[in-house]
Amino acid sequence: MPLNDELSKSVEIRKTGTTTLGIVCKDGAILAAESKATLGYLIASKESEKIMQLEDHIAMTIAGSSGDAESLARYMKAELKIFSIENQRKISVKGAATLLSNILQGSKYYPYYVQLIVGGYDSTGAHVLTLDPLGSIEEERKFFSTGSGSPMALGVLEDAFKEGMSVDEASKLAMRAIKAAIERDIGSGGKALDIATITKDGIKVTRYDLDKISK
Repeated sequence: MPLNDELSKSVEIRKTGTTTLGIVCKDGAILAAESKATLGYLIASKESEKIMQLEDHIAMTIAGSSGDAESLARYMKAELKIFSIENQRKISVKGAATLLSNILQGSKYYPYYVQLIVGGYDSTGAHVLTLDPLGSIEEERKFFSTGSGSPMALGVLEDAFKEGMSVDEASKLAMRAIKAAIERDIGSGGKALDIATITKDGIKVTRYDLDKISK
């Protein structure tokens, strides 16, 4: 079987649903995700965690294969720890995203089936960057969403995002966008919605009960 056909078949088998997003605000960055994990037509988990902290000031959302994403997160945590020890400083957000991009590019013949959003805050401010399975990297100046529910989430973000939003305002917008995706995307949902706020003070992840905030 040709390589492209084999990859296409593998991607089809591993196809999953989710909604994650990242927003750049005036005083930080927001990452958000719902908590449903699917395995084909089976709901594998209703309380999955899709925001992974890589450093004190950097986190990552995951869409795609959970196993691949968890492996990447472990890899990145180790590399960033080594960087901080060797250089006696924390890596920049763009530096971490570039490292992750290089890892993905180096594995393109046996790719990680993921789409990632990296968010963080460093001496240059807040950053949100997106990466595809082959390591393409883009810095988002406003917002982005990944996963099967992303078209609905992006519609809400396009309509309501405003320059200079505070972390609180962006958190409420993220919640609204994720809820909109859950309403129309069968791959998104679960019992909870996670929102990570990343500022100069570090990362805070808050889990909300979907049953309570959907009313």
